[in-house]
Amino acid sequence: MSYSVKRFLKNKLALFGLGTIFVFAVAAVFAPVLVPHPPDEQFFEGLTVEGAPLPPNTKFWLGTDLLGRGLFSRLIYGARTSLIIGIVANGAAVFIGAFLGIIAGYVRGWLGMIIMRFTDLMMAFPALLLAIALAAIFRPSLWIVALVIALVNWVQVARVIYSQTVSLVAEEYIEAVRAVGAAWPRILFVHIVPHLWPTLLVWGTLGIATTVLLEATLSFLGVGVRPPTPSWGGIIYESQSYFLDAPWLVFFPGAAIMLLSLSFNLVGDALRDILDPTQRGRD
Repeated sequence: MSYSVKRFLKNKLALFGLGTIFVFAVAAVFAPVLVPHPPDEQFFEGLTVEGAPLPPNTKFWLGTDLLGRGLFSRLIYGARTSLIIGIVANGAAVFIGAFLGIIAGYVRGWLGMIIMRFTDLMMAFPALLLAIALAAIFRPSLWIVALVIALVNWVQVARVIYSQTVSLVAEEYIEAVRAVGAAWPRILFVHIVPHLWPTLLVWGTLGIATTVLLEATLSFLGVGVRPPTPSWGGIIYESQSYFLDAPWLVFFPGAAIMLLSLSFNLVGDALRDILDPTQRGRD
C-alpha cells in the first residue's frame, strides 16, 4: 500500500467525508428505487386541514412541503442536482482554468499577458454577482447553471496553475529538455502537466464544495435550477415563508448542503496535506 493511501486511511475526518460523499452519490444514482414517492407527486393528505405542510411522520419521513410533496423524495432527487452541477461545473472550471493557466505560463509574452489580464479582470467581479447576472441573461436550467458556475469559477484555478507553470518552466531540467530538441507538446504533457496533477486534484475536490454552495445560493435567489427539477436551494427558496411554522423545510435541505460541502472540504484538505511534499513526516 502506497504512502499516500496509508496517510489518507489514517485521516478519520477524510474517511468520514468520503463515506458521506459515497452515501450521497448512491442516493442520487438510485433515487428512483430509494424514494417512497415521486418527487413531484402532490398528496391531498400531505397537507393539514388548514393547508399547511405536515411535519415528519410515518408516511412522509421528513414531512411535506407547501404543495403536499414528500420532502424526503425531493431531497434525494436534489442530491442528483447538486452532484451533477458540482462535478460538471467544477470539472469544466478546472479544465478551463488549467488550460489557460498552462498556456499563459508556458508561452508568456503578449499572449500570456492578455490571458492573465483577462483573468485579473474576471477576478475583479464578485463571483456571486457575476453568476446572478449570467443566470439572468440565459434561461436557467440544470446545464445552463452548470455552465454559468464554470464561467465564474475558473479564474482561481488559472491563477494558481499559471504561477506553478512559470516556476516549472524556469527549472533547469526544462532547459535541458529544450536543449536536446524536445518539441513543445512533449515538454508540456510529459514534463510539466504531470507536476500539476496534485494541484488540479485538490482544486477538483475542494471546488465541488464551492460549486454546491453557489448552486444552492443561485437557486435560493430564484436564478438557479427551475422547478419542477428539485434543488436543495430551491426547496429553501420555496419554503422561506414557512420558516417558523414548518422549520423542517429549511433545516433538512440546509443540513444536506452543509454536510455535502463539508465532506468535499474534508477530503480536499486531506488530499492537499498528502500531496504537499512539505507535509511528509509530520504525522
